[in-house]
Amino acid sequence: MSAVTIDASTGCLVIGGQKVFPLGLSDAPPQGGTTPDGKDAWAEIANGGLGANFIRTGRTLASPWNLAQIDAQIAQERTRMDAAQAHGLHCWLGLVNAANLPAPTPGGSPSDPEQLLVRITSGLKGHAALGAYKGADEPAHSGTPADGLVRARQKLKTLDPDHPIVITQAPVGAAADLVAYRPAFDITGADIYPVSYPPGEHAALANKDISVVGEITRKMVNAAGGKPVWMTLQIAWSGTIPRQQHPEIVPRFPTLLDERFMAYQAIVNGARGLVFFGGQFTQVMRPRDAVTGWNWTFWKLVLRPLLVELNSPSVQPALVAPLAPAPVTTTATDVELTTRRAGNFLHVIAVRRSATTTNQVQFTGLPPRQNGAQITSGQVMFEYAQDPLPPPVRPDKQTFRYVRAANGGFKDWFGPHDVHVYRFNLA
Repeated sequence: MSAVTIDASTGCLVIGGQKVFPLGLSDAPPQGGTTPDGKDAWAEIANGGLGANFIRTGRTLASPWNLAQIDAQIAQERTRMDAAQAHGLHCWLGLVNAANLPAPTPGGSPSDPEQLLVRITSGLKGHAALGAYKGADEPAHSGTPADGLVRARQKLKTLDPDHPIVITQAPVGAAADLVAYRPAFDITGADIYPVSYPPGEHAALANKDISVVGEITRKMVNAAGGKPVWMTLQIAWSGTIPRQQHPEIVPRFPTLLDERFMAYQAIVNGARGLVFFGGQFTQVMRPRDAVTGWNWTFWKLVLRPLLVELNSPSVQPALVAPLAPAPVTTTATDVELTTRRAGNFLHVIAVRRSATTTNQVQFTGLPPRQNGAQITSGQVMFEYAQDPLPPPVRPDKQTFRYVRAANGGFKDWFGPHDVHVYRFNLA
């Protein structure tokens, strides 16, 4: 077993000595399943290290942990974790009904939730695939007091001090209402699913745009009090699933541009992990996907290309890097950005909140290179420009688009909800 810790300078997880930016699926495809074209489902989502690296496992509210069945349930979970480890995936283990401990009775026996917590941790804490525990889900929204969750974390730390516990809140309510939960988690976050008809129903805020993701992320960073934040983003959710009592609901999914914007906006505003929820809802997927139990069409069109980008050698170092001591800035009021230093590279991740295109956005504050010279150019990750020489195009000269820089600044165009990931070589 290797301990999973939290890097103090970034809030990222450290697993096996390596900083990790969690990219999770909640829920993953069924264990042992296949894609519509017959590929192993978990091998596909792991995608050779370019896909998901976390999956939610454990029990659910519909089928919670049970003392009468606990040995069989732990054996089942261990088998699932064995499979996850074989595919290079870490498990986000749902504690469900073991995540809330009642106050102890003086001289009394341990409660059922406490007995479950002891059995779960003693049976699974040594497994190499265990990455983190999932605590109570949306406790503030459901009216679950913090006291029992704090007791659960305190007990958990005596049983397994080597794995963090994560509590995900609903997107509603004020940050001040969440402060009481700080002693109950090592990592917190919120789920936010703004792509719906009508738009923005999930958060119930004035902002109905997908840029509400940044608003909720900032709130959770404030509520976390310095602890890390993971944000849960949309594949599908219950508000986009027609039901007998609401047949008028029209299913709606984020596009690749939507999902890319939401992911990067969460990162810009402080998220140190992302989870994607709703691939398991067979009610709103194509029949060939429904047979497999997972939304492979969304994976192919949206999530796979996004995860390939986030896991790439040109972007991933920025996700686990600390903030640069002297950030790049802009006067554009609808552009949010973060500046990260990873080795010899300075990364600037910038997103445009609004759905408009105006004049080019000016950025300032680029530091000099290590030799004292000014930076004269940078590259824009996953935006391509071919060799400017006449055809034929040489494949070895295909490259990311360049931007010119001068006097410590640069400028660039931003379309509606646009994202640019800039990389400047300081060597």
